[in-house]
Amino acid sequence: MLYYLFQYLNELNVPGAGLFSYISFRSASAVITSLIISMVIGKSVIRWLQRMQLGEVVRDLGLEGQYKKEGTPTMGGIIILSSILVPVLLFADLRNVYVQLMLITTVWLGGIGLLDDYIKVIRKNKEGLAGKFKIVGQVTLGLLVGIVLYSSDQVVVRKKVPAEPAAAAVTPATGETHPEKNYVYKNIKEPVTTIPFVKNHEFNYKSLVGFMKKYRDIAGWVVFVLITIFIITAVSNGANLTDGLDGLATGVSAVIGATLGIFAYVSGNMLFADYLNIMFIPNSGELVIFASAFIGATVGFLWYNAYPAQVFMGDTGSLALGGIIAVFSIIIRKELLIPVLCGIFLVENLSVILQVSYFKYTRRKYGKGRRIFLMAPLHHHFQMKGFTEPKIVTRFWIVAMMLAVITVVTLKIR
Repeated sequence: MLYYLFQYLNELNVPGAGLFSYISFRSASAVITSLIISMVIGKSVIRWLQRMQLGEVVRDLGLEGQYKKEGTPTMGGIIILSSILVPVLLFADLRNVYVQLMLITTVWLGGIGLLDDYIKVIRKNKEGLAGKFKIVGQVTLGLLVGIVLYSSDQVVVRKKVPAEPAAAAVTPATGETHPEKNYVYKNIKEPVTTIPFVKNHEFNYKSLVGFMKKYRDIAGWVVFVLITIFIITAVSNGANLTDGLDGLATGVSAVIGATLGIFAYVSGNMLFADYLNIMFIPNSGELVIFASAFIGATVGFLWYNAYPAQVFMGDTGSLALGGIIAVFSIIIRKELLIPVLCGIFLVENLSVILQVSYFKYTRRKYGKGRRIFLMAPLHHHFQMKGFTEPKIVTRFWIVAMMLAVITVVTLKIR
């Protein structure tokens, strides 16, 4: 909203108002504002949660010291959501369809997580919101995101294509002729994405349905929407499973958010995109403001969530964080890099799937279930092996940073 105010002031030639036209200035303002909000309101929210006795209900997992966390305020995701939404509303261009989708994602999944926490903490139902209802909410969001990206006129990719060959140029000194290669930029609306290790780093989902001939275009978008639904569901659940140790999901999300912010900046800048030979996505640069608010919110929340945690984010925060990362990746066409960038979430997800599947299989075959890990998700396995909580969290952060670097490097490996 300040963005529009300063746009108006700039038209009136008010000195300094033009600063708000720069993404870099608004991004810096967003990260500072989100940090201030999260750290200032954090204490107040924690006190309110304590007064309302909205504390964590700890299940008996057989872990040493787990009951020390009993009663720690939960639903702290409210701090994260507030610290993201306020700076974005203040500094971003709200007419941008990408910003609108990110705001919807934040509120939508934050609302589902809040409902789950409400049932667990206030209604005293340890199971929380039934899994099928979470899935329905995630699938509905994925369908909405996919349809908007298909139907909105703002959603295009600008590609460099060869122009018609110009007349042959003549070198005066030698009289030799040679054709000049000219290029033009053209906006296209295709279900394309970034894929590592190939020459042009591009993959069109229509190539998966080439056999459908005249229905190939619409079928390609259907595939894109289905993949969008799957990614949003998988990543939001992965972040939710990762949120099991103090500061773990928060720190990993901050690293991923910073990486996505870099991608959004270079993808939304024609000069950088052309220089790096990556996909140029008009209007996506505005997402840098959202990414900055996201980073500020997670780092600010980490002030209270670091070991020993004064507050837990609950599903209010974890489902929203995962969904934000998923939708952001899809918008900037980097969703196929998620298995690397979000490797921590992926491994946590897989550890649960493998543990449950193997246990059921061995119970059917041998009459007694066996386990691959001492406990799932994976971070609890290391706890059972005797690693301290801060050591596990710090090492997971380091791995997340390494994966972020690898993700960026893949764009130059062809």
